[in-house]
Parts: sequence; structure tokens; C-alpha cells
Amino acid sequence: MPLRLAASDSDFETRFTALVEARRETDTDIARDVAAIIADVRARGDDAVAEYTEKFDGFSLNETTWSVDREERTSALDRLDKDLRDALELAAGRIRTFHEKQRPQDSQTIDAAGVRMGSRWSAVETAGLYVPGGRAAYPSSLLMNAIPALVAGVEHIVMVTPTPGGEINPLILAAAEIAGVGEIYRIGGAQAVAALAFGTDTVPSADVIVGPGNAWVAEAKRQLYGTVGIDMVAGPSEIVVIADRDNDPDWIAADLLSQAEHDPTSQSILFTDCVEFADAVDRAVETQLAMLTTEETAQTSWANNGAIICVDTLDDALPLSDRLAPEHLELAVADPDALFLRVRHAGSVFLGRLTPEAIGDYVGGPNHVLPTGRRARFSSGLSVLDFMKRTSFLRCDEQSLEAIGPAAVRLAEAEGLPAHARSVAMRLPRREPENRSD
Repeated sequence: MPLRLAASDSDFETRFTALVEARRETDTDIARDVAAIIADVRARGDDAVAEYTEKFDGFSLNETTWSVDREERTSALDRLDKDLRDALELAAGRIRTFHEKQRPQDSQTIDAAGVRMGSRWSAVETAGLYVPGGRAAYPSSLLMNAIPALVAGVEHIVMVTPTPGGEINPLILAAAEIAGVGEIYRIGGAQAVAALAFGTDTVPSADVIVGPGNAWVAEAKRQLYGTVGIDMVAGPSEIVVIADRDNDPDWIAADLLSQAEHDPTSQSILFTDCVEFADAVDRAVETQLAMLTTEETAQTSWANNGAIICVDTLDDALPLSDRLAPEHLELAVADPDALFLRVRHAGSVFLGRLTPEAIGDYVGGPNHVLPTGRRARFSSGLSVLDFMKRTSFLRCDEQSLEAIGPAAVRLAEAEGLPAHARSVAMRLPRREPENRSD
């Protein structure tokens, strides 16, 4: 059974705080193992990657091929069911359209002193894309990660994906072809992330690595951040639904289960101002669980991490939701915009009764790669900007340098950095700084 709370309970604050602070990440201590794999790949390159692939995925890269050739990808796309291909292409088009509006503009100005300054945006050269091949082999996630990189102007996208037995999911290949991925390698796990970070004789190095994975993949990205850029360290999926009594309880139950079926550690939470509606949703969840092919996973998630919380008014739910800072927030009410104005922390918000979170997973347009584990308090979902960097520039002429240069000289002298001071002062008329130590 999920956790049941009421804001009027005397121990509500204690129990809700425990819910907010509960850790759902794996308890396995994998940091040491991942560090060893990373060090081995850095030292031995392809040989280490091949050995880990044979150990974990059960096939020899040297007896098959490391990369997936273009013919295999186009063949997978050609064999795809028409309705499914149309759905993927619709999703890809909507994702591309949304992200094209995120491209930042270069800027420059000349200020009152005559100094020309501004910023120029440019894409990273190579993006590494990790695509899961185990429990979570999702073509939708491939589109969400690859398309923003292409919109940003990344020239080279290198995809890695685990292929147990050497076999790769044809749906993943078809999605990669639709997205425009450049290269695909049959490798996964921490060893694939390390190969992308350092480069090997076969696998090119990346500037940024994005994409979901298991705990080993997430830990490898965390340890390699700084060597490469990463999108985020993602944890278990989560959803908060704020719903009033006028909703269909079956709809809300399905929304809660849409996240619960991802993983046993996923979290689904309902806030409502009606006890009778809360009971109806609880019953609907139990009924729908028996219909799911993912019943075992969803049942574990709902029983261990799910919660139904009754509040006096839906306004009272907003500060509680902000404390959770959920990955996904549904506002299933008649006037969602009124509540949305008060939301401070959420990865993505779904407005109204006819906007289930699942529509955003596939064809909505905004990115579904979002911060989890309360990280929406300080971070955002994947965007075009994750594949770009900003370079500032500055230009002085004689008049503008004379206007601002003396202040720079004085500050450099105050910091005890005479070479800094002299570098500016030598370009100024008539003044040389004293080389003093104070």
C-alpha cells in the first residue's frame, strides 16, 4: 500500500519530511568498481572495452564489429511498421521545432566608454549519446537527446548502446536514423562512458556525454564530469499530481502508474483536497495494476514509494510540491495557470486535465530529460544550451582604454599583481605604475 498522509495529522510534518528526504537510489556501493573500470579504459583503451563487453554483454567485439553500419540502420527503418515510423517522425519533428526556438543569439554592444563587448555562441564539436539497451530501451529518449544536439549545430554525434549477445534493438536503430545520429557503437556500461570521455583507437572522444543509463552509467558520468560535460546525474523517475475531485480517478491512477512502471524505485505522489477522490484513485490504481504487463515493477514502486496526500486546499499542495521539486508535475485542475504561477520547483509542468505527463514523454515537444531527486531546485531539463558554450569578447580602442584602463591598473596594484598593472599601463599615455609590493 502507498503512504497515506493528511495535512491535518499531528505528525504530518515529520512524516512528510521523511518522504522528501527518502533516498531511492540504489544502495549498492558502485563508486569503487566504476573508478576501476574508468582507470582501466583510460590505460588500455580498446582492449579494456572489449574485455568488459565480453564479460557483461556476452559477445566479442573483435569477432563481430564495433560499429553499426549505415545499411543495418536504414534496413531497420525500412522494416519499421508504418504507423510506428509515422509516430517517431511526428515526435522527431515536434521535438526539433521546440528546440529550434531555444537557440541563443549572439550579442554585442558598445558602451558609454566606447568599449565593444559581447558574446558569441558555438556548439561543441562532438556529443556522446548513451542509449540504454536493457530494462529501458527507449527510442523516444534517443530522439530527446540527439535532436537538441543537432539543432545546436554539433557536427559529430557518437552513440553507444549495450547490445547483449551483439544484437541491437531495431527500433533504436530506426530512431537513430530518423534523428540523424552519425556513428553507433555496440558498447555500454561504465566502460562505454569512459571510452567516450577519453577516446580510444576505435571510439572518438566526446566533449559532452548525455543520455540515461543504470547506476553504473550514472556514476561513471558523475566521476568523469570535468573531463567532459554531462547533461545531469539522473535518478529514479518521479511524478507529482495535484488533482481536485472533478477529475476521473481512472485517469489520475493511470498518470501515477505511468511513472511507477519505469522502475521499482520510481515515485508517484498524489495531492488532493478530497478524501473520497483519494480513495477512488487508490482503488483505481489497484485495479489497473492487474492489467499491466509491467505490474511487478509498478506494484513495487507504488507500494514502496507511492503516496496519497490529502490537503485542506490545493493551494496548500504547492509549497509541499516545491519541497519535493519533482521531475514531473501535473496540475489536473480547471484553472492550472493560476496554480502554475506559484510553482517554483519542477522539471516540467503539465497543465490541465487533458495533458498527461506521458504526452510529454513522446510527442509534446519539450525535452523529457529532466532533473530528478529534488535537483529541479537548481537545475533544468536538457536543452540546446547543453551542447553549446558562450565565448565573450572585448575590444578597446585608444579612447576607451584611456577611459577605463587607469581603474584596472589601480585594482591590479591593490591585488599585488604588478605584471597585470603594467600590461594595461604600458598602453596608456604618460603613466607608468610603481612596482611596489603593497
